[in-house]
Amino acid sequence: MKVKLTTLCENTAAKPGFMAEWGLSIIVQVDDLNVLFDTGGNFAAVRNADKLGVKLCDINKIVLSHAHADHTGGLREVLRRTGKTEVIAHPAIWELKYTKRPYEENEAFIGVPFARAELELFGASFTLNKKPVYITDSIMTTGEIVQATDFEAVEPIFFVKEGGSLRHDPIRDDLALIVKTKEGLVIVLGCAHRGIVSTIRHAQEITGEERIHTVVGGTHLSPKTDEQVEKTILALQEIGVQKIGVSHCTGFNASMRLAQAFGDKFFINNAGTIYSLDSV
Repeated sequence: MKVKLTTLCENTAAKPGFMAEWGLSIIVQVDDLNVLFDTGGNFAAVRNADKLGVKLCDINKIVLSHAHADHTGGLREVLRRTGKTEVIAHPAIWELKYTKRPYEENEAFIGVPFARAELELFGASFTLNKKPVYITDSIMTTGEIVQATDFEAVEPIFFVKEGGSLRHDPIRDDLALIVKTKEGLVIVLGCAHRGIVSTIRHAQEITGEERIHTVVGGTHLSPKTDEQVEKTILALQEIGVQKIGVSHCTGFNASMRLAQAFGDKFFINNAGTIYSLDSV
C-alpha cells in the first residue's frame, strides 16, 4: 500500500508560485484511489492543483471535515473540475454556523457558503452520516468524535442559529479521515475542533488499532492556553505518534512547541507539501 498526501490549500505556501489561503485541502491518495479532504476557502486548491499538475477530474470522493467556510468554500470550484462526485460529511454541515466574540456587536456567518441545491447542480452527491463511513476497507471517516479529555473543548465563540436565536455550537460535524496501514493509522485532520487527542483516541477505538503512524492537518491549538498545549503534547507523546505535520489553525507558538517536542518527527504541512508513506 502506498499513501500519498498532497496539500493543495493551507495558510502558507511551501514553494514559490503557490497560493496561500486561509483554509485547508489535502488529497489523500491510497494506491489508485484519490480522496479530496476539504476544499479550502476559495480558489487556492484549484490553482495549486494546476501548479502541481494534479488533475482534479481524477478525484474519486470528497470528504468535508466540517461546515466552516475555510474548508468548504472551494467546493464549487472543485466540482467544476471533478464533475459528479460523492461528497461525504456529517449531517450538521447544513446547520447555520456563526461566530461571535464577546467584543463583537454582530455575529458572522461561517458555514457552507453555498446552497445544497446549487452544489448538487455542479455534481455533488451528498452522503451524510454521523457514523464512520467506509470508503474502502482501509479508508474511513471517524464519524462524530467523542470528546475524551478534560483539556479539549469547543470555544464559546462558535454558534448555530436556530429560529433566529444563537446557541453554542459543539461542532459535532467535525470529523477526520483515517487510513489503516500496516505501520499504523494515518489520520488527516481538518481543524480538530473536537480535540486532536480526542480525535486520535476515537480513531483508535473505532479501528482497534493503537499504533498511530502519522497525523497531518489542522490541530486547532492556536487559541489554546500554554497549559492546554503542553497537555496535548504530553498526550501525543504517550500515544506514540511517529510523525506529525501541522497546518492551518495550529498557530506559530504551538507549532514551535510541537517542533521542540517531536524533533525530526515534526513537519510544517503547507500548500505544496507532498508526504508519502510506503506500507508493505
